[in-house]
Amino acid sequence: MSLFKRLLGNKASSEQKLKDSEHSKYFPEEKLPIDEKFTYNFNKNGGKFLYCEDWDEIEQAFDNILLENDWYESEVFCLEDDLIKKFDGYNLNFIKKEHAKFLFCKCESLVSNNGAILLSSNQIKEKKLQELPSNIVVFATTSQLVENISEGLRIIKNRSKSFIPSNITTIQDFECEKEKDFMSYGSSTKNLYLLLLEDL
Repeated sequence: MSLFKRLLGNKASSEQKLKDSEHSKYFPEEKLPIDEKFTYNFNKNGGKFLYCEDWDEIEQAFDNILLENDWYESEVFCLEDDLIKKFDGYNLNFIKKEHAKFLFCKCESLVSNNGAILLSSNQIKEKKLQELPSNIVVFATTSQLVENISEGLRIIKNRSKSFIPSNITTIQDFECEKEKDFMSYGSSTKNLYLLLLEDL
């Protein structure tokens, strides 16, 4: 009797395995929430992610980045006056030239499906990625998360009806030591920190 149960049990478990494989084969995969997908892909790309719930946490995280890298009293490439005003209490020399310790900027969007940062001439003018400092600190908010690059481009177009920014590009390679795959050849690797403020 127990042998019979074992045989039936094995048959039942193999039928369950078959059902599971059919489910994964024919049903669409469960979709991760957009924020989880971005976090996973961004970390996989080698980015350093600092999630902050309020402005005090942003200031603390920024202070920790400066301490970790010994960037106090350094020159910072920043083209956005509102960022300069918000972060002027850190003894940094904000300049408009790319020869600096790091680039400090906002972004257009955070692209979930590949963990990329979408930038435009609003942040980097007409500079190519290779011309920018190798260290970048990006300040963004959770409302800037988008599913894919197309959605990010649509937001840029809708927001800038009279003037669409030029030099739209993405950064998604954040690990200098990582061996590059075929799709990332020619891209510029950056050491990137993301300060992400919850605003939803």
